[in-house]
Formats: sequence, C-alpha cells, structure tokens
Amino acid sequence: MKKLSLFACFLTLVGSNIFPVAQTKTSTAAPPSSVTRPDSIQDSGVYGYWTNMSGQGRAGGALFGNVSVEGEPLLWNPILVSVICSGTTVSTTRTDPSGKFLIPIMPVPGSLSLQGDQKRQMETHYEGCSVQASFTGFHSGTITISPRNLRDEPDLGTLTLSRAGGRAAATAVSNTIESAPAAAVKAFDKARTELMEQKTDRAEHDLEKAVQVYPPFAEAWYQLGRLQQASNSGDAKNSFSKAAAADPQFILPYEQLATLAAQAEKWQDVVDNTSHALQLDPAGTSQTWYLNALANFQLGKTDVAETSALKALAMDPLHTIPNTEQLLAVILARKADYNGALAHLRNCLTYSPNGPTADLLKQQIAQLEKKVGASK
Repeated sequence: MKKLSLFACFLTLVGSNIFPVAQTKTSTAAPPSSVTRPDSIQDSGVYGYWTNMSGQGRAGGALFGNVSVEGEPLLWNPILVSVICSGTTVSTTRTDPSGKFLIPIMPVPGSLSLQGDQKRQMETHYEGCSVQASFTGFHSGTITISPRNLRDEPDLGTLTLSRAGGRAAATAVSNTIESAPAAAVKAFDKARTELMEQKTDRAEHDLEKAVQVYPPFAEAWYQLGRLQQASNSGDAKNSFSKAAAADPQFILPYEQLATLAAQAEKWQDVVDNTSHALQLDPAGTSQTWYLNALANFQLGKTDVAETSALKALAMDPLHTIPNTEQLLAVILARKADYNGALAHLRNCLTYSPNGPTADLLKQQIAQLEKKVGASK
C-alpha cells in the first residue's frame, strides 16, 4: 500500500479501492474580528489566534474568563480550557497571552438555532457544566457554569493553575529557566516580546543568543524550533532534540518531533516520540493521540490505532484536527466494520466545509454504502 503522508495521504478502505483522506486547508489569513467564536490555532497560528482574541473587546454573547498560573510569568504557549458536561468534553478553547479565554456558542439543532436565540443555546448546553484548564505538570481549579453566568454575568472569573505536588512526570514549562543566567533569560524574554510584535527574525536571533549563552536552556531551544519549522525542518528537529535532551521532563518537544517525523513519513519515529510523550503524561493531547493513531495505522497496528484515534476524537469536540474522525473511519473499514466507518464518515459531513473535502467524503460514503448493500 502507498505510504500515508500526514498532509496528502491515501488509505485503502475497501478491497482494492484507494480513498484519499480529506484534508482541510489551514488559512493563514487573520480571522475577522466579528466572529462569535475564536478561530482555532490550527487555522490562524498561535500568534494570529492570540491577536484575534485580544482584539475582541467583548465576548459577543460567549462566556469568558481568565487563567492564572501560580508562580509563573506570562507564558509563551496558549493554555487549553475545556467545558466538561456529565464527564464529557463538549467544547475547548485556548487562552491569549494575558490568560484570557472565550467559550464559544454551540448551536442547538432545531428551532432555537433557527431563531438565533444565543442565550437559550448557551443555557441548553452549558448550565451546570464545569470549566477546567489543562497544562501538563499543573493542577487546575474548577468553575461551575451557573444560570447567572448564562443570563446576566458572562465573566466566569479566574481559573488557577498550581504546580502538581511532588515531582511531576512531565511539565509544559521547563525548569531549566530557573538555572539560566540573567543574560540568557533577558534574551529569552526579549524574544517573546518581539514575537508578539510579529518581529520573527529578531525573535529568532534573540533565542539563538539565549541558547548560546546557556546551551541547556530547553524552553529557548523549543521556541527556536517553533520558529524554524516553517523554513527549515532540519534545524527545527535539531532544536527540538536539544530541548528534549536538556530537560527530559519537558514534554512539548516530543509532539513537535512527532509532527516532523510524520511529515517525513518516518512512522516508527512518530510512534517513538508520541509514546514517550504519553509515558510522561498518560492523558496526552488530541494531537499526540492523533499522530500516534496515524503512525500505528501505517505500521499495520490497527487495534492500537483505533484506540488512539478514539481518544483523540473524544478530546477534540470542535474538530480542530479535521482528519481524526476520517482516519477512524478508515481504520474501521480496514477491520471490515463498514457500518461503523459509514457512521463516522457521515458525521464528518456535518462539520466539513463545502468543496473538495465534502465531495471526497461523499464519494467514500457512496462506495461504502455499495459495499454494505452488497453484503446484505
């Protein structure tokens, strides 16, 4: 079978028929400020997302709040915030650089959606649900969404993240900054400011300066790798590898190394890096579980791939990783569970944009329907 690329992949679904997994192109344009829910980081990039969030003067009917991290300065990376109802994650969003977040409105099928009654929609979905932040190596407080929040006061207040007790297996903040000399920290902080001002060349220069002054500076290596990814994957891989070597508990480099390996179709490397990340943090992230599922499928380990894909899908209710459910459908079809595959492909159509992606899904559905019909 032809190898599957993360961005242009072809998978065998049924018999000898080869089906491409639909790809949703990511937009590099800044999203309009009038949207009622913030665009995903995958659509606009970390700093485009932050800029959009910061530019919204009010939540526009959505709930909003803040995340505070005890003992930490302003962070480089957005923090995931989830709405959990009856034990199920129903919505996710991320913080901007100051820790602010917006919880988007989820349309209710039927009359409420047609009437555009946003308040009733929010009440239907969120009343009594809890809001928590996720940041590896930290414990999150919990806020319960009350009727008052939904009807009168959309400000949920502040979620506080505190360091996990004892020595955590993993952390999203490298401890190497604590031992870095002042000159390295100054260059690192300067790079953060420059990056927020879209001065990427200057930021890259100052991150290089930070790691020259202090080579074990894991966080600086990681952020340098993020800047290098777009233009030089080899340099980025080197920086991520040095970040992981400098601080084995620093979990963020492993997901980036797995992403680079997937782009190069080095599937065992993807499994190795995602497995290492999951050993450090068994909860994982939707991206880590997706990459793990994709690589294990490519290596012929369909049962492992199915388990990982299900976990990725459960953690990503807004489908910010657009291929997860389609990958799961492909896995099920490979296992001859055609009805299960059909159910997931049909659901993909409910959130996929019109165009080539939806057309491809319809073709896959039609061929699977023929397969199921022929077996009756």
